[in-house]
Amino acid sequence: MIAGIPITRILQISPTFDFLMLLSILALGVMIERWNNYRKMKADPQRFMERIKMSIGQGKIQEALFYCEQTGNSLSNVVKVGLQNYKLSKDAVFELLDGARMLERLHLEKWLTVLGTLGNSAPFIGLFGTVLGIIRAFGDLARSGSSDPKAVMLGISEALVATAAGLFVAIPCAVMYNYFMNQVKRFAVEMEVASKELVVFLSERERLSEKKEAPGF
Repeated sequence: MIAGIPITRILQISPTFDFLMLLSILALGVMIERWNNYRKMKADPQRFMERIKMSIGQGKIQEALFYCEQTGNSLSNVVKVGLQNYKLSKDAVFELLDGARMLERLHLEKWLTVLGTLGNSAPFIGLFGTVLGIIRAFGDLARSGSSDPKAVMLGISEALVATAAGLFVAIPCAVMYNYFMNQVKRFAVEMEVASKELVVFLSERERLSEKKEAPGF
């Protein structure tokens, strides 16, 4: 029962309630999928980059690439692009890393528009159901010709359940959307910092290699 009203009664009189329940299932699925996805991507970026720089410093590019494959998160995917193209110019590598970060951000934001949309629209869907319910309640009152307010009170209370259901769906969606977007921003900062570190380190390594190969060194 919801607010003293049998759930079967609500499902019968409020199709918007049915729709909101379906949306809540969809939202829950998105939350679980994104939570698991972000949990797997969490890593210590400083430790990861130290391992990468150590391998590069020893000239073991393939070892660094293998480590990226093993890590398998957004940060490692971006760094892998830079390692695969380390022989190119500094500007070219930076552009490729920038493109890789864009693609990874799209992957990180996957399905978040669903939560954002539901967080904004679910209350209006619930309100729409409430308005329809109130219209129906007063229509029933007019047809019955009764002056007893109890004849319409039950219909209104049933209609207001739709608004409550809309808020029930919207509030968790809004909270989780903001939480996930903060996670995406954190991942984006980590990828950008790692990209800059990688470009600088590769450039410095190339400069030192050229200096060693220069005549008379």
